[in-house]
Amino acid sequence: MSHDTSWSDAATALTEALHLATPPIAITFSESAPAGVAPFDSPLPEPTSDGRTGRVPAGCVFWTKAVKRTFSTVAQDHANCSVGSLTHGFVTLDEVAGRSDVAALVESGWMTLDMVPTMPVVADRPEVVTYGPLAEAPVDPDVVMIRINAKQLMVLFDALDDLRIDGKPQCHIVAVAKEHGKVAVSVGCMLSRTRTAMSNAEMTCAIPASRLHEVVQRVQATAAADAIVASYAAKDARRFVGH
Repeated sequence: MSHDTSWSDAATALTEALHLATPPIAITFSESAPAGVAPFDSPLPEPTSDGRTGRVPAGCVFWTKAVKRTFSTVAQDHANCSVGSLTHGFVTLDEVAGRSDVAALVESGWMTLDMVPTMPVVADRPEVVTYGPLAEAPVDPDVVMIRINAKQLMVLFDALDDLRIDGKPQCHIVAVAKEHGKVAVSVGCMLSRTRTAMSNAEMTCAIPASRLHEVVQRVQATAAADAIVASYAAKDARRFVGH
């Protein structure tokens, strides 16, 4: 999509095509904050013994905040979660390998350090990451993030022949969409589900913003076919009423 495209229209089209319960959000990586966008300004809590702190428990929490307003963030804002800081390009493995949160994840058996080199990450260290409702995007975003359920995943899976479905950590689908141009769904991870209070029925999906028009068109076509089949199946099932 070009900068002239109405992201508000795109948000409406995507929401209607998938019947989203939560509005789509825009994620933008840049060297500076877009004009008029204020920084996320919640206070920093006391740091841990190894100096770890941030504006929120993890960068994925910004996804929930962005449903209602647009704001910019910097590396420090994300720094309480070393895994999220890594996937978003803010830090390297060498910089976070000794941190207490990484140690807790490794000691629990939830992850191993051998997993990290294969983890998708944002290639260039960003100065700013901006979050907000897609309908209010002040500039062209890099990634569109949505929350989906099993039925919506069914539609996406049928609509897209290159859909990628991943597991932990949930946040790396942002890097998959940005760096590899793929629509990526995460089944979620316990770290993120707990920190964001994500419901058991929800998953997340990251869409390259440049592919949003294509994705919407494919989803619309798939949903139309599904509606025909649903109507047929419901009508056919009525033969069994009372049996």
